[in-house]
Amino acid sequence: MDDTLGSLSGARSTHAATVEDGDQAYTLQLDVPGLAKEQLDIGIEGDVVRIASKAEAPRTVKAAWRFPLEIDAAASAAKLENGVLTLTLAKKIPVSNVTQLTID
Repeated sequence: MDDTLGSLSGARSTHAATVEDGDQAYTLQLDVPGLAKEQLDIGIEGDVVRIASKAEAPRTVKAAWRFPLEIDAAASAAKLENGVLTLTLAKKIPVSNVTQLTID
């Protein structure tokens, strides 16, 4: 599971991060001391979450994670408190697209 939830290759981060896998959501915590919420960009695309500092930020943060399930961005939330960014990433539970065919 550490390989799946780890940083993507090519994305480097020297910041302490923890990931927890809950029933309905993943929780990602990343240390970003000295940065304000306006200085961070968070992108979610499918099962990948990217965090990067903006150009005007006093320090550089760039990291990415791939999760086993897609993330429901509309049901997810981000909070920055005391230099710790906490993302609550809602899991998008796969829905079966199986259609039953009636036999004549």
